[in-house]
Amino acid sequence: MLISYNWLSEYLDLSAISPAELGEEFTLGGLEVELTNDLGKGFNHLVVGEILSAEAVEGSEHLKKTKVDVGNEILPIICGAPNCQRGQKVVVAKVGAILPGNFEIQSTEIMGEQSEGMICSLDELGFSDSVIPKYAEDGIYILNDDAVIGEDARPYLGLDDTIIEFDLTPNRADAMSMRGVAYEAAALLSQKPVFQEIHLEEDSSESVTDYLSVAVEDTEDTLDYKMRLVKDVEIGESPVWMQKKLMHSGIRPIDLVVDVTNYVMLELGQPLHAFDYDKLNSKEIFVRRAEDGEKFTTLDNQERSLSQNNLVITNGEKPVALAGVMGGANSQITEETSVIAIESAVFKPALTRRTAAALNLRSEASSRFEKGINRATVQEAADLAAQLIAELGGGQIISGTAEIEGKPVEKVEVKTTIKKINGLMGSSLTENEISSILNRLAFEHSIKNGEIIAEIPPRRWDIKIPEDLVEEVARIYGYNNIPVHLPVTESIPGQLTSAQAIRREIAYLLESHGLQEAISYALLTEEKAKKFAIHSGDSASLQNPLSKERTTLRQNIIAGLIENAKYNKAHQVDNIALYEMGHVFYQESAEDFREYNHLAALLTGEPTTEWFGKDEAIDFYTIKGLVETLLSLFDFKESISYELAKDREGMHPGRTAEVYLGQELIGYLGQIHPSLAKKNDLQDTFVFELSLDQISAAEKIEKQYLPLNPYPGSSRDIALLVDATVSHAEIKSVIEANGGDYLTDIHLFDLYDGDNIAGDKKSVAYSLSFENPLATLKEKEVSQAFENIKAALLNQFNLEIR
Repeated sequence: MLISYNWLSEYLDLSAISPAELGEEFTLGGLEVELTNDLGKGFNHLVVGEILSAEAVEGSEHLKKTKVDVGNEILPIICGAPNCQRGQKVVVAKVGAILPGNFEIQSTEIMGEQSEGMICSLDELGFSDSVIPKYAEDGIYILNDDAVIGEDARPYLGLDDTIIEFDLTPNRADAMSMRGVAYEAAALLSQKPVFQEIHLEEDSSESVTDYLSVAVEDTEDTLDYKMRLVKDVEIGESPVWMQKKLMHSGIRPIDLVVDVTNYVMLELGQPLHAFDYDKLNSKEIFVRRAEDGEKFTTLDNQERSLSQNNLVITNGEKPVALAGVMGGANSQITEETSVIAIESAVFKPALTRRTAAALNLRSEASSRFEKGINRATVQEAADLAAQLIAELGGGQIISGTAEIEGKPVEKVEVKTTIKKINGLMGSSLTENEISSILNRLAFEHSIKNGEIIAEIPPRRWDIKIPEDLVEEVARIYGYNNIPVHLPVTESIPGQLTSAQAIRREIAYLLESHGLQEAISYALLTEEKAKKFAIHSGDSASLQNPLSKERTTLRQNIIAGLIENAKYNKAHQVDNIALYEMGHVFYQESAEDFREYNHLAALLTGEPTTEWFGKDEAIDFYTIKGLVETLLSLFDFKESISYELAKDREGMHPGRTAEVYLGQELIGYLGQIHPSLAKKNDLQDTFVFELSLDQISAAEKIEKQYLPLNPYPGSSRDIALLVDATVSHAEIKSVIEANGGDYLTDIHLFDLYDGDNIAGDKKSVAYSLSFENPLATLKEKEVSQAFENIKAALLNQFNLEIR
């Protein structure tokens, strides 16, 4: 929204505040000013001149040598404009003037003729092509005859003005008019705006009812509709003062009638449309929904195909305008028009928005209809337009207004309290201070026993609830004036929750082992979302997914890590070690949706290095050792065990183990199936996934700190040749059960199944540690326990002790 500082000065006394300072006040008050543009800045040596003579330059078809009176001297100037003629008042840039584009005017010689300046066009003075009037597009700009020779030309062009450009939020559509901004400035500056009264001189010999009647199909679509008529109008150019205001607001002057409707829209915020009454060929105006496929040619001579989402103005039969968007070619104002029908209305915002968007016809008018209209000024806008057209076009206003019985403007009252205002603002405003602010806003109000009842004027239709009123008080009081307080809270020592502490310990351990944290999408395909789930269950899917690859909330994290590994592999990263802690999701029932915390990791390639620089390939024992180390962080009351899992989807049937805490399944680990790894361009890839919720909730042994054992311990090694199907966990369980009270550690230090070993056998070797915290162990005690272990192993398994 572009606001002219000079135009605003017609309503308020701005003599004590500069445009830049006013812009700062607006921004601090909640209306953000994007920039202030001093139109005349840098324009020196621009004066009014009169062309005394204009003769053709010998040898040129278009150049003219002129003599121009600039007050204190007569300058020879070469001009190439086609409309350059003797007797014209023009804008002269004297030698030394600097025009837009850093173009400096210099004394020069053109085709043997001396030129001491330039006669300017609006384009050369920096005006945009989009706002230059048609009559001034080709050639120099001609000033009115009352322009004084030798005076500064800037005021005649409106270059003595400053434009304030707002970046308005959608809720502040009231500021899309000069009067709306004037009310805002008045509140900020503690002034009262003064607007010119409308003085209508109607022709009482005729009534508007003799010319037409108006009706609407639905008052929900058309909330208000009024028409005024002005006869015997002479269509010509609008006055220069009006053209300057339009151009500074970014609108091109067209002709008197169009310019008046745009001027009223800018002043009051009420879009208008003018019809050639005689072209309506009817005494009836009827507003209705268009029919599907109905054809209509708009002012831009484009035929439009309409639908029932479009609202049209008709002459009772055929459309003559698209409501709130654009008029029709069949009722366009021309130089022959003498009777003008002025439409002032309020249409349903959603209909205007749909029509403008569907037909790509966004305009200043449609944007105002979309955001809202002050219904209290609908009649005033029609009256002001009729007055201006009659005064400037020599017409007569036909008495009366054709109108519908629309919905009345509802009175809006908002209630709040002084306590609530101060509570939300963090201030200590008194009753008198709040009352003063509401007076500055021109809100009628009453305050009794701390309760405030404010009557909101129709021009501020954005204020509906108490919080809106509090915001208004805060804006005018000044956000920068609200005292700044540090929050006063009880000082409580901070600490991590149990779940947070567990997550931090896990992250530290995994990262110390070379893993990097990853974050993957929670949305996958339904197949991937379910494939690696620890527990089976119904999945939750989106009703309107953005793509077919992101339809279902995950029940596992591994699928996302595989996608991440594939991406890294495609970018020449071969050794990958990732972990992620995140949520998985289950649809427990139609009404019950649950999410759980999981931990997963993925290893592939050769991310580990031995002391002497030899890379060590990842295998099953690497991932299992990582899980054992991780779970050893927690002193569970129940024991951890691992069981072979042959049927887990997506996993290697012989290299996958489920992890149990007591009898409860808390996760699994192993190698993803080679076919799946190949499909994702990965080498042998090992993963694990655990339920963090189950780990956090599990009962744990309270840590006890004991003195170091002062007595020496003892150890025994045992090598076994067993069936290949016997697991380490089974052997360890037997050793623990028969090792006695002094067995403290069982360590598997060798596993062999190569040459010199039968194919259905394997060799395993254990180191067993024994300690007595109360006395020195006797050889007999250790030997007896060791013999018991050997006997139990021989009895339990088909093995050979080597």
